[in-house]
Amino acid sequence: MQDYDEATAFLGEWGPFQRIMFLLLSITIIPNGYVGLSMVFLADTPQHHCRLPNSLNGTTGEANLSSLLPVEEVDGEMIYSRCRRYKTPVTDGFNDTTRETEPCVNGWEYSTDRYISTIVSQWDLVCDNDWKGPMSLSMIFLGNLCGAIISGQVSDRYGRKVVLFGGIAMQTILSFMQMASSSWEMFSILCFFIGVGDISNYVTAFVLGAELFSKSVRITFTALGICLTFAIGYAILPLIAYFVREWKLLILALFLPELLFFPLWWFIPESPRWLLSQGRVEEAEAIVKAAAKKNGIKHVGEIFQRSDNMVLKSTNKLKSKHNYVDLVRTFHVRIITVISLLIWVITAISYYGLTLSTSNMYGNPYINCFISAVTDMVAYIISWRLMLHAPRRISTASMLLLGGSILLLVRFVPTSLHILTLILVMIGKSGIAISYAIIYIFTAELYPTLVRNMGLGACSMASRGATIISPYLVYLGTYNKDLPFMLMGGLSIMAGFFCFILPETYGQRFPDTIQQAQPVKCCWPFSLMCRQRPPSSFEISASQQRQSQNGNTFLHSLTAVQCTDDITA
Repeated sequence: MQDYDEATAFLGEWGPFQRIMFLLLSITIIPNGYVGLSMVFLADTPQHHCRLPNSLNGTTGEANLSSLLPVEEVDGEMIYSRCRRYKTPVTDGFNDTTRETEPCVNGWEYSTDRYISTIVSQWDLVCDNDWKGPMSLSMIFLGNLCGAIISGQVSDRYGRKVVLFGGIAMQTILSFMQMASSSWEMFSILCFFIGVGDISNYVTAFVLGAELFSKSVRITFTALGICLTFAIGYAILPLIAYFVREWKLLILALFLPELLFFPLWWFIPESPRWLLSQGRVEEAEAIVKAAAKKNGIKHVGEIFQRSDNMVLKSTNKLKSKHNYVDLVRTFHVRIITVISLLIWVITAISYYGLTLSTSNMYGNPYINCFISAVTDMVAYIISWRLMLHAPRRISTASMLLLGGSILLLVRFVPTSLHILTLILVMIGKSGIAISYAIIYIFTAELYPTLVRNMGLGACSMASRGATIISPYLVYLGTYNKDLPFMLMGGLSIMAGFFCFILPETYGQRFPDTIQQAQPVKCCWPFSLMCRQRPPSSFEISASQQRQSQNGNTFLHSLTAVQCTDDITA
């Protein structure tokens, strides 16, 4: 019996076609590294204080400011109040304890030492409006959430290529529109739709690559093509932001190069695996034959034999019936979905919480951001080696447990040892980044082709929904600097234990139908979650009848697969 991997094995694993596709798909990922994280600089808050009345503006030297603005302590440093001012200048008859203050009724003055302008200084997002800065980033993550829901369904129904380039077009065009925003509300609404395009591009590029490449190249593409290029985009962000310190010009500098991606439409093909799942065998063969020609393979005959009733061909009659309900319809896929969602949510909160907090730690924000990006690069290279040679389940669990444990140690570091704190945070973030890279290929290998993009979309949807709160998780550090690290460390350890519920996929064949999904193979203390009642004779008869009607030549028993402990017993 023939399947897709066997039918296309003659292409080889690393010919010119695979190398070109690897490069082109990787390039499309680079902007994803700075789309959301650019808000670290776009929405940063410069030093500021109340703007003084016009009658006093011309006479306010440093000495006069002390008589016009109250002083407050922030992080052990005495600075001029950011939200209050004295109603009247100091006189001999008043002292600082008796003088009356008022809000900044004339607006604010912002320091230009670090930024020429940000959206905070553009629309005065300070004091009572300081919640709006993090909200802009949360709107991007909210767009990621909605985009994950929509793009998975659209991609599985209309194709990977349409969604890939549609996402690129959306985030590029709307980013240019942001520069013309007349209000914070307009800017934030555009952030939402940019987030939709951002996640659509990212997830679909991963799925398209996973379906184009063989197993060994698929792993390399996940770690280096997806994650490493994401980190490269993240590293580009502080370099550009350092030289471009006006928020509108920064957006232009970041997104103008994306116009070069549109000609790639004529070079990146549709997924042959997806075309087969839709019954479009001739189109799939045309793409594979073109790939064979690029690899120097001649005299290619019939590739996908109709008489063999391939697994993917048998899904043609059901292609319009698969939706998100299939992620929880059967027992094993349901357990995989629930546990994967939990792991993705926790990993995303921890990763983005740490990423957003590192630029605000002690030291120069541009340097800290660049160090964080370089740390991610190293982590993704390590994840690549782990994906090649180590089991998925053990790798993911061990990295989450390591990262979480290191983050908990931050609580015991003296506040004066800033460098040690930064080192521990980077090590903990590396462990979580490694697991974040592995769960992409891990999840893709767990789900069958029919619902793979929906499964990844659901997991990405949940994780992006969780990241909406990550800016405010960082905000907790203003009350207790250790609290965010303790929360992220504890959650990461919990996610590490959840990994032991999932089946191992290392060295296993890609499942194509829902019936081919691997059974969960739990370890103590999760073994009770794996048990299910045996199917009735009516359910077995109904299943066999449906399979016969659909032309599926692969008949799978519904009998529950027990845990490893039960089998060995």
